[in-house]
Amino acid sequence: MSSYEVGSIVEGKVTGIKPFGAFIALDDQKQGLVHISHIAHGFVKDINDHLSVGDEVKVKILSVDEESGKISLSIRETQPKPEREERPERPKRPAGGSGGGRGGNRQNQSQQSAQGFNTLEEKLKTWLKESNEIQADLNKRIKK
Repeated sequence: MSSYEVGSIVEGKVTGIKPFGAFIALDDQKQGLVHISHIAHGFVKDINDHLSVGDEVKVKILSVDEESGKISLSIRETQPKPEREERPERPKRPAGGSGGGRGGNRQNQSQQSAQGFNTLEEKLKTWLKESNEIQADLNKRIKK
């Protein structure tokens, strides 16, 4: 077990694929697991889209449990990180705009939240009225 040091990069062969990860044979006696989160940079929905049994891969040893003999591996950490794409700039909000941000005019924010609450309160009254009308109509149909 001591021949595999945490942090070292070694070659291995994919011996099995499960929904949670891929088993990699490091030599004739030892194998480790690459968890699905360490297959590639970015989201991996299906490991089979990235690996097949028999593939030769470079893996980094993340941890070695001496007692259980389990070896955690990563393919992702042997690959260069992709450069992040530039995000388009968000449109600037007008000064004193919606009350969602920090600071700003407290009085303006409290007026907006009160107005929003009143609007919701009015809608709730309307919904309750409609619901009661529907219920009354259903009750009339049942009695017929």
